[in-house]
Formats: sequence, structure tokens, C-alpha cells
Amino acid sequence: MLHFQVTSQGLIFRIHVQPRSSRNQVVGIHDDAIKIKITAPPVDDAANRMCIELLSKNLHVASSLLEIVSGRTSRSKKVLYRYGSDVKTDDIVNSYKVQIMSLIPK
Repeated sequence: MLHFQVTSQGLIFRIHVQPRSSRNQVVGIHDDAIKIKITAPPVDDAANRMCIELLSKNLHVASSLLEIVSGRTSRSKKVLYRYGSDVKTDDIVNSYKVQIMSLIPK
């Protein structure tokens, strides 16, 4: 089960990254994180940039709304999904959670 942390800036969720993969893809869940495989090596922030690119593409949002807030040098990372200009109501927060959960393949 994924864990979400609601903050005043946005919603924080965990990802588990497998660098140097053959494809860029979201593959499922690892513990309480979304598991992501990326082709980039974990060198010079390349893997982190590719994670943000992949997430922004799959969530259909600007990459500026996503930020790795912890775990920059680890496979386990926390990502902040900024609310943008939306009002921070429970309905908005829940819609963000649903959107993130939709990344996980069935």
C-alpha cells in the first residue's frame, strides 16, 4: 500500500528506482513505493532527472510540479507533487492520490 504525506506545498509519495534498466517504465509497487525502472545511470543526477521526466509524462503534468525532496543519492526517494494553483481541499488531495495510483500497472 502506498503511503502519502499531505503538506502545505503538495503531496509527497515514495518511489523506488532501478537505474540502468533496458526501458523507462513504472513497473509496480516495492514495499510502500512506486517502482520505476529507468535507463539512466545513477551518475551526475541523470537518474533523478529521468525519474522526474517519466513521472511528469505519465502524470501529464509539467516537470516543475514534481521534485525529489529526499533520497537524491538513494534508490528510495520521496517525490513532492506540488498542488500548483489548485485550492487545497480534500477533494483535490484525493484526486492527486488517484492520479498517482493510476501510474501502477494493473
